[in-house]
Amino acid sequence: MDDQNQAALIAEQLARFRDQLNARMDRLETSLSHHSELGGERALSIRDELGYMRETLKDHEARLRTVTDGVTTFKTWSGLASGGSSILAVVAFVKALIGG
Repeated sequence: MDDQNQAALIAEQLARFRDQLNARMDRLETSLSHHSELGGERALSIRDELGYMRETLKDHEARLRTVTDGVTTFKTWSGLASGGSSILAVVAFVKALIGG
């Protein structure tokens, strides 16, 4: 009878060990699934952020081009205006020399 009790005890211990292993495997699978979902969401978030950064970069490039065009136009007109006033100064000087 002692052998039967020991066999029953060992069988009970093995059954409990099997249940613990199954529970642990379930927790690991749940954790893995959770981490996989987080990784997928993180990848989507990174993709969205990269798209936002590309759009921001395009916007900044457009603004820089606009500002550069404005500065170029201003410098052109400023150069023409200062060149025009130089010509007028020479004309006024010649006119003053001639006595008119």
